[in-house]
Amino acid sequence: MPELNLSRLEKKIGYCFNSTELMSRALHHRSFVNEMTDEKIKDNERLEFLGDAVLNLVIGHLLMEHYTDLKEGELSRMRAGLVNENQLAVIARRIDLGSFLQLGKGEIQSNGHEKNSILADAFEALMAAVYLDGGFQQVFEVIRTHFSKKIESISALSAWKDHKSRLQELVQSTHHVTPQYRIVQVSGPDHDKTFKMRISIGELTVEGEGKSKKTAEQDAAQKALSLLGAD
Repeated sequence: MPELNLSRLEKKIGYCFNSTELMSRALHHRSFVNEMTDEKIKDNERLEFLGDAVLNLVIGHLLMEHYTDLKEGELSRMRAGLVNENQLAVIARRIDLGSFLQLGKGEIQSNGHEKNSILADAFEALMAAVYLDGGFQQVFEVIRTHFSKKIESISALSAWKDHKSRLQELVQSTHHVTPQYRIVQVSGPDHDKTFKMRISIGELTVEGEGKSKKTAEQDAAQKALSLLGAD
């Protein structure tokens, strides 16, 4: 990857790496590595694992710091609302992370640089790379920079409500309709079923998945909230 690209990304995240090799690894999707003959080239999955833990720790710290009177359950729900695939993908797009990712041919053809899952995983990997390269205080400041406005804008009221309840209140007040839920698919063996749930809100339809009807509803409701700009 050209040095110019690395420098541009460093400016976007607000951190200058000592090890460009570590930074590059955070941008290597497994589909890219699988096409390489050089076994020294590693994908970003181990960094992704570490980055998830780093993000949860820092976001938890920032929430405790900002919302001094909230209880553990409320803080946990707030953190879950911030450290998830949708939210991380939003931040990844904000720093144009997709344009820096190294993907295999198949993922390039299927617009992998736009997929929420790939963007979120890469952002986690990038935060792990910052942590390993510069230490905890450096990654703390980087994460604070990119999450501070979101942390300040969320409220305890929205935190304790589940996605389904929040969606119902929103659409009833703005669209004057009630969301309709319908199971559209059940797959897998009896002991490990996966439910696909579809929400209809007027002409808008959104689908979610889960290992139970309830979790599928929540997943679909969260996606609907994101589409409606209320996540």
